[in-house]
Amino acid sequence: MPVLTRARIAVVAALALLLAGCTGGGGGGDGRITLRFQSLAWQRESVEATKDLVAEWNAAHPGVRVEYVQASWDSVHDQLLTAFEGGEAPDVVHDASDDLADFAYGGHLADLTDLLPARLRQDIPARGWRTVTFGDGIYGVPFLQEPRVLIADAKLLARAGVRIPTVGRPWSWAEFRAVTKRLSGPGRYGVAWPLKEPVSATLNLSLSAGGRLFHRGADGKVTVRVEAGDEVVPRTVRDQVTTDRSASPTTLGSGGSDTLPGLFGGKYAMVPLGFSYRQQIAQQAPEGFEWRVLPAPAGADGLTQGVSPQTLSIARDSPHKKEAVAFLDFLLRPENMVRLALGDWMLPTGTSALADPALRTEKDGWAVGTALAEHLRPAPAQSVRGYAEWKDKVATPAFQEYYSGAIGEGELRERLEKDGNLVLARYQR
Repeated sequence: MPVLTRARIAVVAALALLLAGCTGGGGGGDGRITLRFQSLAWQRESVEATKDLVAEWNAAHPGVRVEYVQASWDSVHDQLLTAFEGGEAPDVVHDASDDLADFAYGGHLADLTDLLPARLRQDIPARGWRTVTFGDGIYGVPFLQEPRVLIADAKLLARAGVRIPTVGRPWSWAEFRAVTKRLSGPGRYGVAWPLKEPVSATLNLSLSAGGRLFHRGADGKVTVRVEAGDEVVPRTVRDQVTTDRSASPTTLGSGGSDTLPGLFGGKYAMVPLGFSYRQQIAQQAPEGFEWRVLPAPAGADGLTQGVSPQTLSIARDSPHKKEAVAFLDFLLRPENMVRLALGDWMLPTGTSALADPALRTEKDGWAVGTALAEHLRPAPAQSVRGYAEWKDKVATPAFQEYYSGAIGEGELRERLEKDGNLVLARYQR
């Protein structure tokens, strides 16, 4: 093989760059459009359902190929930020609505207001669209959501003789506290709160008691203000841990999965978890363990709770927005939305999909979840710029210390408001 001179090497390199430029930007050498779809599906059934739908699209649309790209919930915010700023973002972005504000206001996502088909706009309720609306634009499509529920040991409930709550007649927060005391005993706690990430759980459940925490003024700026409704849920948890001894102090720093062995072993009678945890329980529960799904407690505003749905967005820099929207419309047809919901053990946002009989069975608590769907509202921090920093630097350590008994209500309020508003102010200048 002849040795290349420096000049010939330079020519070859330039030609390679030219060819790469001709086939890049979402187009192939054969003229086909390629859309990169970054998915955060992680459970086996969910990944299979998503990949199957991508394959079905590709088989039916030879001119617009979708490339499946796997990503992780653990690092998605930083990964997307790097991709957006580096001009390497995927065309279709899977994320959660509470992570979209900075990307939307930062100009990284396409406004879908005039691109979405009428069918999709009409099928998802207005409360769902509010989770992805920032300013005057719509920057994503909410498609999966999950309420928080109580997963309970059915035998322990029966043995204690407590009233079983239903969606029609749930426990109040005061009754819930009394029940956990009754379910406690030697070697057993009535409840285990897995609060490694305490902020979203606290804020979303606080909507039931009328809590809002974030208040937008006439000038459009948001401030943190702790009111009576914001205190009900934190005080209940704190009292269960420090006063009643009906909640395990050791699980406060745990994730939801960490509490399952204790639930299976009778150490905890109940665990508040996201609806999708039912999959792990169905797969991991030992033979003979009987469990049931109960609605979370209700407050002054009933069963209302906040959610941050999973979303699909389109990068503003994508050269193929219309094709990307057509793919979203296919992916989120009612029958396909049901497949994605079953794969993730979550609820679809679409009204048509939510009515599917497969999602309304008593088995594994599906019927409880679908009955709660109408009570779900946008999470309180949904459109708050700077929420991620406020959560990480102020609210998470403050709630962790409060729940453990290290600080009282006064200091919790001061840190959430004083320190929190200093953080938010920097994003609202």
